[in-house]
Amino acid sequence: MNERIAYGKVAPDGLKAMLGLEGYARKSGLESSLLELVKTRASQINGCAFCIDMHTKDARAHGETEQRLYGLNAWRETPFYTDRERAALAWTEAVTLVADGHVPDEAYEQARQHFEEKELVDLTFAIVAINGWNRLAVAFRAPVGTYEPPSKKPQA
Repeated sequence: MNERIAYGKVAPDGLKAMLGLEGYARKSGLESSLLELVKTRASQINGCAFCIDMHTKDARAHGETEQRLYGLNAWRETPFYTDRERAALAWTEAVTLVADGHVPDEAYEQARQHFEEKELVDLTFAIVAINGWNRLAVAFRAPVGTYEPPSKKPQA
């Protein structure tokens, strides 16, 4: 597929705003491994190939296992994730699929068992950010397969 619009070049101030939210979530103190799982899972739900490619590469670059990445779309059926990660994944699915019945109390209660109030708000900001990135990448067909994690980019 060909890229429709290079949205970051067309609307650099919009890109800057998205990067601000992304930067906030990244610096929130939540575990980077947790954030990569959440970003990957939301991207799977949204069918965003660009973001799945990006976040699985980032997760692997930070030591995530292939087994956990492969099992992510069936996380409820595997023993590979901690209770905190399971709560984050359930919250991610509920927030991402908000149109399918809002965010159930059960997902909120599970998340609150594993996340302090600010952590849950920060996690939700991260979910909002990845859902935004997914919509941009899918709508404008971001070129898939071109992303390299920062540690693997060639030195200038």
